[in-house]
Amino acid sequence: MVQKKKEMAIETTNVDVLNVNKKKHKTMLVGMISLGCDKNRVDAEIMLTYLRDAGYKFTTDASNADIIIINTCGFIKSARNESMEAINEMSEYRKNPNARCQRLIVTGCMPQKWSSEMREEFPEVDIFLGIDQYTDIVKVIETSFDKNKKIVKIGGNSNFIPYVKDRMVTTPLHYAYLRIADGCDNYCTFCTIPYIRGRYRSRSIEDIVDEAKSLVENGAKELIVVAQDVSRYGIDKSGKPELVKLIKELSKINGLKWIRLLYCYPEMITDELLSEMVTNPKLCKYIDLPLQHISNNVLKRMNRHTSKEDVVRIVEKLKNLPVFVAIRTTFMAGFPGESEEDFKELCEFVEKYKLMHVGFFAYSREEGTVAAGYPDQISEEVKRKRVLKLFKIQKKVVAENNKKFIGKTLEVCYEGIDYDKQLFFGRCQYQTPEADTLVYFKSKYPVEVGRFYKVKITKSRGYDLQGEIEYE
Repeated sequence: MVQKKKEMAIETTNVDVLNVNKKKHKTMLVGMISLGCDKNRVDAEIMLTYLRDAGYKFTTDASNADIIIINTCGFIKSARNESMEAINEMSEYRKNPNARCQRLIVTGCMPQKWSSEMREEFPEVDIFLGIDQYTDIVKVIETSFDKNKKIVKIGGNSNFIPYVKDRMVTTPLHYAYLRIADGCDNYCTFCTIPYIRGRYRSRSIEDIVDEAKSLVENGAKELIVVAQDVSRYGIDKSGKPELVKLIKELSKINGLKWIRLLYCYPEMITDELLSEMVTNPKLCKYIDLPLQHISNNVLKRMNRHTSKEDVVRIVEKLKNLPVFVAIRTTFMAGFPGESEEDFKELCEFVEKYKLMHVGFFAYSREEGTVAAGYPDQISEEVKRKRVLKLFKIQKKVVAENNKKFIGKTLEVCYEGIDYDKQLFFGRCQYQTPEADTLVYFKSKYPVEVGRFYKVKITKSRGYDLQGEIEYE
């Protein structure tokens, strides 16, 4: 999973804000830090929307905030450390009697799973809110002021998945994340998600399409479909995958240009889905397969539901489609019991199959997971060396892959300018925001953020591509 940069969200300039907190006869400014994955970002945006609709304004300056919210990630140790650093940093605004902050609120995965420990660790926090309580954010804040007391409200992974129309997005206006499910039933031996987010549960197609239409009406041209396991969508409701059915409904939305799929488990990649990817012009030729490893020995110990042979079959099937499909994945090095032969298998797979976007990370021993109890743990030094070796292999793969794009024309969504490079940059359908590479380009004329341009690729620039806009 990709860790987001810590930042206050969100400026008020693009937001309709109501009169604020008449009950208190003053304007309450809210600052939010959201950490972790894209699903966590959606949770943060839901809270911001409830606050906006109740009349709160927002600030990106923590020193100017009356209320500070930290939406935490608890997936692995490094993510928890980042969350705790953010809490400690923001706590200084709450503890300082001369500071403006009146309420410090911690939400998300960490209080959901470690509520009692966090209350003891961070006594200066006024409110702890679990993942099922986001719809109560306004009520909880007002209650804390009215009764002047600390509040802890942790849910129990209910079937309810909150969503709001006119959601306040923290991404650029031209793309937004669309969560279609929550929870996970895979129970990989290294992962805490099922113990934090609960069992897998899909939203209704009607609710998803309703939210998607609202996002597009508010400017989104690209919807990035996310869940812990996107490819499992609908199985819990109908007993069969309904992702293609959902994609077809989303494709009917006027003004929507791209639909992008993240977190599609390989065992759930059906021929129906591949056919839709080939024939549907709105479905990006892009798929994120969280493979984790390739050795059967390691996959079995991870409790993955695929074998090496299954993974090779689906990757080869994707590569043999009549259209190019960019494959993104992540691999874990240093899982308990990973032998030198297991690691060699992984290196050989990365070299042979030359996937377009690959991330590598070291196994993190997470308390409460099955893998944490395995006796054959691997040292941090060995894990670090293995990750570095994988990155070196993939760097060569990227150079080879990028050569294939030179001379081709790609449709690129312009997103910004790099002043150091003196180049515009954006993404084509083969690149997801923040996690993947970019396309840098030159233009003879002004360009507009969120608009699409035909860019002829002229060269490779490290991991990225570079080209020039083609004019008719």
